[in-house]
Amino acid sequence: MGTRRMMEIPGFGIDRVAAAVGEDPDVLRLENLDTDLVPPESALRATREAVGEDDANSWLPFTGKADLRRAVADQFRQRSGIEVDPDAQVTITCGDGDAMVDALFITTDPGDEVMLLDPTYAGMINRTRIVGAVPRLVPLAPHDGEWRLDTDALAAAVTDRTRAIFVANPGMPTGNHLNDEEWEAIASICRERDVWLVYLAWMERILFDGRAYRHPASLPDMAERVVHVGCVTMEQRMIGWRIGWLVAPAELGDDAARAHIYNGLTAGGIAQAGAAAALREPAEDVEAATAEWERRRNAILEQLEGLPAVRPAGGWSLLMDVEALGSTPPALSEALVEQKVAATPMTTWGERVSPRFIRFVYSNEPVERLALLGERLRSALDRIA
Repeated sequence: MGTRRMMEIPGFGIDRVAAAVGEDPDVLRLENLDTDLVPPESALRATREAVGEDDANSWLPFTGKADLRRAVADQFRQRSGIEVDPDAQVTITCGDGDAMVDALFITTDPGDEVMLLDPTYAGMINRTRIVGAVPRLVPLAPHDGEWRLDTDALAAAVTDRTRAIFVANPGMPTGNHLNDEEWEAIASICRERDVWLVYLAWMERILFDGRAYRHPASLPDMAERVVHVGCVTMEQRMIGWRIGWLVAPAELGDDAARAHIYNGLTAGGIAQAGAAAALREPAEDVEAATAEWERRRNAILEQLEGLPAVRPAGGWSLLMDVEALGSTPPALSEALVEQKVAATPMTTWGERVSPRFIRFVYSNEPVERLALLGERLRSALDRIA
């Protein structure tokens, strides 16, 4: 008999869509958060060179190789303006997923409440459940064609059991970008109610339309309240390396190290070598990749013109409101498979808002292939009308 903890956690859904389309090369693969843009050459070279090295084939150090921890601390300082101790405040993890779980372990106890946005990444919601905390979802809503946070609902959702706010910026699957007012609404709760901010920073510099970047730890009195979850998965296009990290306030540094040692243990040394090389690349590396993803964002928006798609401000995906078209996301997803398009319903990626939407990932198909979406999508819509 399963536990109550796992009964609350649904299946992911993406794998079912992927299985339905198989390996057909004609299918537009818009269902999974992948990208075909290659990692930095320096990262590939460093990874190859680490194979066979004794130092890369070791359990130690448990919290990650010193050069990678220093590279993470350097990036954090460059982006937030805050100096951190790479030995005491940085823990290297076995990918972004482990880092999220570690962050929740050190900021919550079973029964504590964690505030998340709706829609948001299902992995954030369900990792909150796995550690025994309770998700409390606050709605995003389309406004002037983009996503905005309902700050009144955010304030109203706080209770005496609230221990953390868990957000990504830009968000996923929405691509929403928190503006100064929204960040301040979040920060004020953290300051006034002594709440942690768990910040998923995996796509934080993948921003479009010249949008300004801001790290939440740079907000007034927030440096000691932010637990930063980072990785090389998205910005550096290193999905298969499975390297992530936590940057924690000094008071949580030892907790973060112990949480990871007894959760993920040691991140692979071969992959750590590649990650360290990637983080030493100049900013132009991420900027070039972001420019290409922005081209693809623009291309898919052209294909969705006239349909209720919400413009993403960054990231790798966008959402379209299927219920506004008189159907359901699962029905449209099934009809799209017949038209050689794979796309995932957002049924379990929130409570009230998310189930209306289907997600299109634009990071894994070139502009030329994305130009096929409009006709195929409209054919699928005609079939379910």
